[in-house]
Amino acid sequence: MSPGSARDLAMDETRNRILDVARELLGRRPDAGMGEVAQAAGVVRRTVYGHFPARSDLVRTLAERAGAEIGEILEHADVDGSPADAAWARFVTDLWPLAHRYRVLLALRRGQQGDEIHAVLGAVDRRVAELVQRGQDDDVFGRHLPAITLGQIASATVFTIADEHRVTTPGAPDAPDARAAVTTSLLVLGVPAARALELGPVSA
Repeated sequence: MSPGSARDLAMDETRNRILDVARELLGRRPDAGMGEVAQAAGVVRRTVYGHFPARSDLVRTLAERAGAEIGEILEHADVDGSPADAAWARFVTDLWPLAHRYRVLLALRRGQQGDEIHAVLGAVDRRVAELVQRGQDDDVFGRHLPAITLGQIASATVFTIADEHRVTTPGAPDAPDARAAVTTSLLVLGVPAARALELGPVSA
């Protein structure tokens, strides 16, 4: 490996570590500053600013990564023409291992950069709304809210349950899991309880 390649690899590793640490830190404390991110990542502030010139750049990158990953998972879950509730259950099941990462976005959307984050995640919101709208058109999901709003609430439910799972003692009998996320979000979408319990979780 050339010196340049080794240096580039080291820089990528540092950048990814900063993002991983920032995601966890901001998930706990959405107002945490760049100095706190640097300390948690084990680097100096100058290193953080070298990768992200402003806090807004760091937050936007977290949102862009979230949007890309969530979008890919949703596309994979909704490809075979299955009923909308089954596609949603598969989406949540596949999202579950990563969902706790992006609980932070719920808090950041309410902060100073809320409009920007909303814009970055707009494509995912619209894709989720398409699935919810299909479910409403097929009388699978309830019509008590517009598809875009209902999809956002159901998604937020999954992220909230994932965050609770993260802080619950492992193995605790009442620890929420993927089944809880699938079932609860389906109930939010207006799916009857028996059908929601039947669907969650499903394999990819």
